[in-house]
Amino acid sequence: MTLSVEIKQVTIADIDTLLNLSRQTFFDAFAHLNNAADMENYAANAFTIQKFEDELSNPDSRFYFAVIDNTIAGYLKLNYKTAQTELRDPNSLEIERIYILQQYQGQQIGKRLIDFAIDTAISRKLSYVWLGVWEHNDKAIKFYKNKGFEQFGSHPFMLGSDEQTDILMKLAL
Repeated sequence: MTLSVEIKQVTIADIDTLLNLSRQTFFDAFAHLNNAADMENYAANAFTIQKFEDELSNPDSRFYFAVIDNTIAGYLKLNYKTAQTELRDPNSLEIERIYILQQYQGQQIGKRLIDFAIDTAISRKLSYVWLGVWEHNDKAIKFYKNKGFEQFGSHPFMLGSDEQTDILMKLAL
């Protein structure tokens, strides 16, 4: 049975829910693979009300919740133009974040969010979708490759004092 996933745009009124969801899914995904002090150091800067207010008020960024039976199961962040973390190509869409709560993983929600991002880029007549993914996140890399994404570079990512590497991947449309 396929779950019915509603994709709902996040508003400033949802900021506390988004902040808590973001922190929880990030820690669920990476805490067991990283030093606790580096995780907390990163979180102290990345998961603040001010940062999320800035992101939500940026006209070139959009957050979306994946909702199942009125329950939030995950979220997606899309960036356009100058809101993009790196390329800032007006002909592209960046998927900056895509996270699913652990209890909803394996239920095609990530696929639904990726398809939504791709459909959004197509409807805006953009040339490609791109993202960064931690080089040790094999499950996500495989998922993106199965959706047709290909590696085109990499960049450093600081998790506290630990310099890690994100693989940059893109899908031509």
